[in-house]
Amino acid sequence: MSDVLGLLGLGHRARRVVIGVDAVRAELQAEKLWCVVLAKDASPRAVEKVVRLAAARGVPIVPGPGADQIGARLGKPPVMAVGVRDRALADGIVQSAPVRQ
Repeated sequence: MSDVLGLLGLGHRARRVVIGVDAVRAELQAEKLWCVVLAKDASPRAVEKVVRLAAARGVPIVPGPGADQIGARLGKPPVMAVGVRDRALADGIVQSAPVRQ
């Protein structure tokens, strides 16, 4: 899990991630994401919104740590979903964690 957090932090500093359920949904609709990291304690409504759209677009979902941990790594309040815009970064995240489709 720390690998995923480290890569998310790197992507955030490089401005290659989008943060939050609404931003992730918008980027999924625009087909700009290579993977999505979903907090293990994300609300059922957030999970439903993101998972259904990601599955329709063929974007892998990576289960992440808790929303508090993700938010702390990104310097934000708790974060339920993070979308990755960079293909190489997404590949690294997908390889370091089990993927949910």
